[in-house]
Amino acid sequence: MPVQRATLLLLLLTACHSSPPLAPAPARVPALLVGAFVDDYGTRHVIGDTLWQHGSRNRYHIARWDAAGQYLIAQNDSSNSAEKGRWSRIDWMPLTGMPPYFWAWCLTAYDAPTRAAAEATPPANRAAPRTGCGGYPFTRMTGLSAAHVNARP
Repeated sequence: MPVQRATLLLLLLTACHSSPPLAPAPARVPALLVGAFVDDYGTRHVIGDTLWQHGSRNRYHIARWDAAGQYLIAQNDSSNSAEKGRWSRIDWMPLTGMPPYFWAWCLTAYDAPTRAAAEATPPANRAAPRTGCGGYPFTRMTGLSAAHVNARP
């Protein structure tokens, strides 16, 4: 009898125990955007799942990828040249018919005080890539190759 009671008690406790909620699956990072690149100004970029290194001085710590919306939210590194610790929204778009460039980006927000403020920033105008980034063109990107080794950092 004591074993049956213990088993029953264990079953009841197990049934009443709630598991912690599962963490949401991380958004899939678009393969198009991961790697080493050089932009149309000659600046190098290295982009991974959680960090965007822009040149030698600026880093963005990626907090959210939104592949469907084609943007990411990142916190500016505390050692960046400007807007230290602020939040950024970076919109991107694939490019066709512009070799050697195959995607472009816009720093839509770069000094938002909070992550929520960066996320609330209206998107760049992808329909007008030459002026859709706050009146300026999107920055075009191509893969980093041996020809770019001496490009500006």
